[in-house]
Order: sequence, then structure tokens, then C-alpha cells
Amino acid sequence: MPPQINVSEYTYDLPDERIAKFPLEDRSASKLLFYNKGSIEHLRFKSIPSLLPENTSLYFNNTKVIPARLAFQKPTGAVIEIFLLQPTLPSPVISVAMEAKSPVVWKCMIGNAKRWKEGVLERNIELEGTTVKVEIKRMGTAEVQLSWDKSAARFVDVVDAIGKTPLPPYLHREAIENDKKTYQTVYSEKDGAVAAPTAGLHFTDEVISQLGSKNIVTNFLTLHVSAGTFQPIKTETAQDHVMHSEQIIIRRENLEQLLEPGRFNVAVGTTSMRTLESTYWYGVMLKQDQNAAFEIPKLFPYEQSAAIPSMSESMQAVLNKMDKLGVDELVGTTEIFIFPGYQFRVVNGLITNFHQPNSTLILLVAAFVGDDWRKVYCEALASDYRFLSYGDSSLLIPGK
Repeated sequence: MPPQINVSEYTYDLPDERIAKFPLEDRSASKLLFYNKGSIEHLRFKSIPSLLPENTSLYFNNTKVIPARLAFQKPTGAVIEIFLLQPTLPSPVISVAMEAKSPVVWKCMIGNAKRWKEGVLERNIELEGTTVKVEIKRMGTAEVQLSWDKSAARFVDVVDAIGKTPLPPYLHREAIENDKKTYQTVYSEKDGAVAAPTAGLHFTDEVISQLGSKNIVTNFLTLHVSAGTFQPIKTETAQDHVMHSEQIIIRRENLEQLLEPGRFNVAVGTTSMRTLESTYWYGVMLKQDQNAAFEIPKLFPYEQSAAIPSMSESMQAVLNKMDKLGVDELVGTTEIFIFPGYQFRVVNGLITNFHQPNSTLILLVAAFVGDDWRKVYCEALASDYRFLSYGDSSLLIPGK
């Protein structure tokens, strides 16, 4: 059973002026706190290729932030905002839904919902004269149907034409045009996230090319970040917090790299870490039941006995599943909740930004580096680091 975690023990004071409201012009010029087995150095992010061992495998999350905030105006003048969360039709698989033609159905958060109980809202957009219609399908679960009159247009085209960048609420500002570029990693590819995997925002093409010259292997997997990443923990104990399900995609080349002996696995961001660790636990599930669905429950890792497979055995089980299905990638979901007491099975190092107090991500960092998480955050505050999504970075290598 999981240990009882009192959330109040994992908070800190974050003054508003320490929250980075805008990014640096040069992504790689951000500060980098290098935590290496208890010691701390203060560097710049562009030096990160020199800090990683030559046998490092870096795992990037190549999700792409979609402009998920869609505004519609009623004839009365009231503005209704549709915040896209998860597709249901024509497919719950985000990549399929983004390529779909009219109509589509999505679970959403609805802003100003009390002003929109029924009826169809319309909006004309600059996409070959397209008219987009939005209709409530099920208010209880906030499902809406979106349709448009140009059948050749894909949903991703419609969203790009009318949507706004879904900036984190703690920035307390409206998105500007430049956010479409800066709130996106340079390697983003797979449309579907409503929040950026922010650890990757510091990488430039130049830094990535330097990794190759040092024989550091780069890998790309996918976790479509949900709005739940911003939800603070409001319960007294961590176990009672509701984790939002997020869609993940693991590929054959990821598994083959993980099975290569002697690699030092570094996750670029907490989303990559959660994907890698979730994949391990899917392998455990497959060892128990070869027909197990790729759905990782919140507390599954804490409910297992000590006699569980090694990392290589588990990843081989997932690879065998791919072979059986004749596919090169698997789409799953994860609600995995990593907090102190969790035993990491895959990841040796973590590149990550500095996170909100009372958040699931603080608990993840505390699980990874132990009690030194507070030392790391005190050092960052004392050294004038910029915090949260557009802030500075850290490379964490625990003494394990």
C-alpha cells in the first residue's frame, strides 16, 4: 500500500515576482541548477550537453500544444469559451481526432457556461470562408459537438484558425501572438496538448545538434499534457487527489533503446518521466495478463509485491505486445501518481523546471531526489531563478 503523504510538508513560499511571465529571447540562456548526488552548481542551460554522460539516452516529449481556447459570441454579446480537453468522436485517440473532418465531439471546460444552456453558436473564420458551429451535446459532462461547412478542412486547421494558446492560469495574462511560438518546443510534432512540456522549452536546434556530437542518443515519445497538470492538490493527503488521465504513445524505437544495456536514461520533463515509468508498469501488467489494457491507474505501482520484473523484462513484454499486434507504436493512458515512496524503475536523471507549491510535480521531484528537493528549491530562490513554465531549468541526478 502507498505511504500516507501529508501535502502540507511539500510546499514553499513562491512570491509572484519570481514567476516568469514571459520567456527569455534566447531559450538556452536560461539558468540551469545542476543537482548531482547532493552537490549543486549554477550554470546556463546551453552547457547541458557537457553535463550528461556519454552513454545518456535523452527522452523528449514531442507533443504539440494546440490553441485549445475557442471563443464564441452569443447574439446577446456574451462570450462563451470552449476549452478543449479530450476527444470522444470520431475517436478518443487525439491524433485521429485532430485529423478528422466535420463533425467532432470533445469533452471541454466551458467558460461562462451559465450564459449558454442550449442552442447552437456560430463563428465565421478565415479558412476559405468556413463557418464553425458549436453545440452542447451533454452539459453534465461538458461535451460539445463542433462542425464546419468546408468538408476538406481538418479539425487541426479549424483550431489553428480560431483558437488561442492555452497559457497556464498562474501567468495571469492573456496570450499574445508570440506565445504561439515560444510556448512550444522546437521539436513539437504531435498535436494534442493543452499545456507545454516546459522542460523542453529551453532546447534549441543548436543545443540538440551538440548532443549528437557527444554520442548522446535522442528519443521522442508522446504524452499529451492535460489541463490537470495545473491543478493544485487541495486534499490533505496526496492519495486523495484526483489525477487526470493523459494519453501517451510509446514507440518501438523507444523500447529498443531502453533495452540497450548500460544506458543512462534522462527524461526531459516530468511528462517524459511519467511516460517512461508508465510504460514499465504496463509491462508488469502484461506479465500478469497478456491481454491487459494500456491504462495505468493512479496507485497501481504501490499495490504491487516486491517480486516484479526487471526493467528489461518489463520493456521486453511491451515489445512482445507490439510484435503480437504487428504495430510499431502503442497508444495508452496513464493516471500514474509519483510521490515520495515511489521506486523509479527507468529514469536515472531528470531535466525539469521549477514547479508550483502544493502540486503533483513537487511531489514527483521529492520522490526523485528525496529530502534534498527543499535544498534545491531554497538554492533556486536564493539565487534569483525564474519559476514555472517560462522560467529557468534544472538537471537532477540523485545519488542512487
